Amino acid sequence: MAGNVFSIAATVFWALCAAGIAWYLADIAKDVTYVTLPDGRRQERSIPVVFRALLPFAPNFFGLVRRPTFRQAVDRANSLLVQGGFEGLMTGEEFVSLQLMLMWVVPVIWLRGAVKRRHLSIQRSLPFVLDLLTLSVEAGMDFISALQRNCRQRKLDPLNEELLRMTKEIQVGSSRREALRGMADRVCQADLKSVAYALIQADELGVSIGAMLRIQSEQLRARRFDRAEKMAAEAPVKMLGPLMLCIFPAVFLILLGPIVSQALKGLF
Repeated sequence: MAGNVFSIAATVFWALCAAGIAWYLADIAKDVTYVTLPDGRRQERSIPVVFRALLPFAPNFFGLVRRPTFRQAVDRANSLLVQGGFEGLMTGEEFVSLQLMLMWVVPVIWLRGAVKRRHLSIQRSLPFVLDLLTLSVEAGMDFISALQRNCRQRKLDPLNEELLRMTKEIQVGSSRREALRGMADRVCQADLKSVAYALIQADELGVSIGAMLRIQSEQLRARRFDRAEKMAAEAPVKMLGPLMLCIFPAVFLILLGPIVSQALKGLF
C-alpha cells in the first residue's frame, strides 16, 4: 500500500515539474527580444528559446567564467555577439556560461550562423548603398548628409543599422575616421572593412570622397561577379555527391528491377 502511495506521489510530482517547465518555456517563447538602435528605434533579434530559458541561470557560472582560463573565450564571444547584432542582449560571459550548460557546441553553431547571415546581408546590400552615396555626393551633398538620407529612406537591414550607428557617433563628436574605423573593426566583414579603410585613406590624403566611392562600388561589383563565377565552377563538384547518392541508385533500380524480379520468380 505504502509503495503504491509513494509511486502515485512521485508520478504527480514529476507531472507537476513537467507542467511547470512547459509553462516556463511557453511564457519565454511569447517574449520578443529587441536591440535599441542609436536613433531610439528597436529592432527584433531572434534568440533560441532554450538560450532565453537558460540565461537567468548564467550568473551561477560567472565565478568560473571570469577565471583567466576563459578570458580568451569571453573576448571572442563578445566580438561575435557584436558582429551578429546581439550587443546589449547577451554578454560574452553569459554566452560562455551557455556553452558550459549546453556542452559548448550548440551556442557556437548558432552564433556563427547568425554572424554569417548578417555578413551576407551586408555584402549584398553594400554595392547598392555605395551607388546611392556616390550619386548623392557627386550631386553636391556632403558625405554625412548622404549617409543620413540613406538611413532615412532605406529599410532597417544590418548595413543600415551599422551606418546609422556610425553617423550617430560622428554627431556626438567622433571624427569621421574614428567612426569608419570603429565600424570596420566592429562588423569585421571583408567588403565593408575594405570600403571603410579606403574612405579613411581618402580622408587622410584629401582625395575626393565621390571618386573613392565610385571606385569601391566598381570593385565590389567585380568581386561579386568573381564570386558568382567561382560558385558556378564549384556547382558540378557539389552536385556530384547527390548524383552518386540519389540518382545513380534510382537508375540502377529502374534498369535492374525487372531482371531481379524475373530471377526471383525463377527461383520460387
